[in-house]
Amino acid sequence: MTTGVRRRMGVEERRQQLIGVALELFSRRSPDEVSIDEIASAAGISRPLVYHYFPGKLSLYEAALQRASDDLAARFVEPHEGPLGARLLRVMHRYFDFVDEHGPGFSALMRGGPAVGSSTTNALVDSVRQAAYVQILSHLGVTDPPARLELVVRSWISLAESTALIWLDGRRIPREELEPQLVNDFAALAAVSAAYDEEMAALLRGIVKDEPADGPFAYLAGRLVTLAS
Repeated sequence: MTTGVRRRMGVEERRQQLIGVALELFSRRSPDEVSIDEIASAAGISRPLVYHYFPGKLSLYEAALQRASDDLAARFVEPHEGPLGARLLRVMHRYFDFVDEHGPGFSALMRGGPAVGSSTTNALVDSVRQAAYVQILSHLGVTDPPARLELVVRSWISLAESTALIWLDGRRIPREELEPQLVNDFAALAAVSAAYDEEMAALLRGIVKDEPADGPFAYLAGRLVTLAS
């Protein structure tokens, strides 16, 4: 039989619960629109008790953002198996899963929200970008990237962010089309850079030689040939 007695949560357990509740609310509406009262109500506790665990909404937002940024960074982790195009496609699928699940929070973070401008927020956003950058370099087998390769990879990460934000504003293009398009964007950026730099050209040749005929990079090459003919 149940006694109806509610189990008392420990401090860290309660903090994690509040972070989870905040993330769930932020996934549906911008953090600007979510009040401490709503978070308290969803967690089944009083407003003063929320402030017992977090000094204010900003600190709770930053804690939720830390968890979200860890999750997003983990989406770029991919086994070093198979052709690069297929790996990047799986990464983009997981990336858009996150964007789809946390749309308003993702948008608020990138476009402006209650914690934007704080050193903690800026550091967390930069940490996600850096994690993505390091992961892409590892798939390319490069530890000391030349300047042009760094430009390509960081530009592509920025492009993925911008594409996700535009997609959230109406979702007018199916994500099933945007995911392979972003993979092809990476190849296109690398190809343009390779036209100006032999080191990049050698790297691109190494990538292309391992790509299957039905892979995303081969598809892009075929489409470009068709357009030029």
